[in-house]
Amino acid sequence: MKLAVFASGSGTNFENLVKQGIPVTFLFTDKRDAKALARAEKLGIQSHTFALKEFEDKAAYETELLNLLAQYDIDLIVLAGYMKIVSPTLLQAYEGRIINIHPAYLPEFPGAHGIEDAWRAGVTESGVTIHYVDAGVDTGQIIAQRRVPVLPDDTLETFEARVHEMEYVLYPEVLKAILNQS
Repeated sequence: MKLAVFASGSGTNFENLVKQGIPVTFLFTDKRDAKALARAEKLGIQSHTFALKEFEDKAAYETELLNLLAQYDIDLIVLAGYMKIVSPTLLQAYEGRIINIHPAYLPEFPGAHGIEDAWRAGVTESGVTIHYVDAGVDTGQIIAQRRVPVLPDDTLETFEARVHEMEYVLYPEVLKAILNQS
């Protein structure tokens, strides 16, 4: 099974996946200055980048993504901090084959700021969710979840660090299980 990782930012989850033995065919980022690109180069993983604003519309952007995925015969798309909503062009072509990690225990705190939203809500725990991507925002079928408690002496920063630590454990576990089933 061949997989591509999509990221928009620093690429820490991407780097962790590679270091944990997940066979990544290539990294795609929608930001030409994403730090994930430097991580890919350092890890010897091929990378590609182009931005939505370079295209007429999102359908054209995702059609170009589909061309890239076809070029490498990609079976599975793994989102790791990819901050774009996946729209019908890509969803239809890869239905049931796009996986996302979310830094909250869904359905609690969907969207771009799961950790901060949980913290501001004053919860005693949140977590990490890995799910299939569907047409909603963080509404797809859940594959795995783990809780992360808010400790009495936590700050937003320490809580956020522990959520990310859980991501670095759970995402490779889930992907290895999926790869072993194929």
